[in-house]
Amino acid sequence: MKLTLIETFRALFYAPFYAAEELGAWRAEGLEVNMIRPATSAETIRMLLAGGAQVSWGGPMRLMIALDKDPAADSVAFCEVVGRDPFALVGRTPNPGFQMRDLIGKRVAVVSEVPTPWICLQRDLTLAGIDPKTITLAPERTMDENAAALRAGELDVIQVFHPLTRLLVDAGAGHLWCRASDRGLACYTTLNTTRSFIRNQPDTVLRITRAIYRTQKWVATHPMGELADLVGGKYLPDVPREVLVACFEEYRATGVWSTNPIIQRAGLEWKRDAMRSADAIGSAPPYEAYVDLQFSERIMREDPPSI
Repeated sequence: MKLTLIETFRALFYAPFYAAEELGAWRAEGLEVNMIRPATSAETIRMLLAGGAQVSWGGPMRLMIALDKDPAADSVAFCEVVGRDPFALVGRTPNPGFQMRDLIGKRVAVVSEVPTPWICLQRDLTLAGIDPKTITLAPERTMDENAAALRAGELDVIQVFHPLTRLLVDAGAGHLWCRASDRGLACYTTLNTTRSFIRNQPDTVLRITRAIYRTQKWVATHPMGELADLVGGKYLPDVPREVLVACFEEYRATGVWSTNPIIQRAGLEWKRDAMRSADAIGSAPPYEAYVDLQFSERIMREDPPSI
């Protein structure tokens, strides 16, 4: 079956999706997957609802916004791939005992390309008893531009992801203050579709989930050098191999990548509460409003071998 899959944007922490293609996990399930990228990540749910694609990957934030606007919204998540926040805070000077209050009075640049990292950081601040509005934010710029500003001494701390985090730290131009993954589960990336597609094509959704779980098993057990060789040249050609390997090893070791397709309740509810705390949504529906677990639960019982 031909399937159009929306790739929200290109990132190292999406490597398991690229691996599914390169390992032949889709093909093993009889799926011919065409990956497309929208002009902006905000378009993903609209494209699903309009029939421009059958499945997307991305944060459940979009599902939450859609359901907040329309309680009858049809979009739903069915499989988790990134269960923890892959972003980090990198400072200009060392700060091994970092606490959230250390951001007060600093020149802070947060991610502007997508909203979720700042939403999550706002929740961290709120839980630490700090009003996010008290943080001095730099003007919106790209992560690359913020990294250059940190190197130039124009900023005190920036919010970035790999490979920028690794490159800054390895060069001595930045110091790791905080890995967001250390906070615990945060349901960062799921596979999403519509409930109508599930009703019409349940076997297809099951096969997608099986392909992902078999890929997750491969990622969990193979050397990260093999993953770098598998996806680096085609999907991440500008990142040196040794950097890819180090970043992938960190993602696996810190639990950024989910090891099975079950959407963790604690992670999704944390993300929902972060969205509400940041006034990104006004309601707090239960876990079941966003998730269809039937396929991941069935595949877990089936327990297919690694691809």
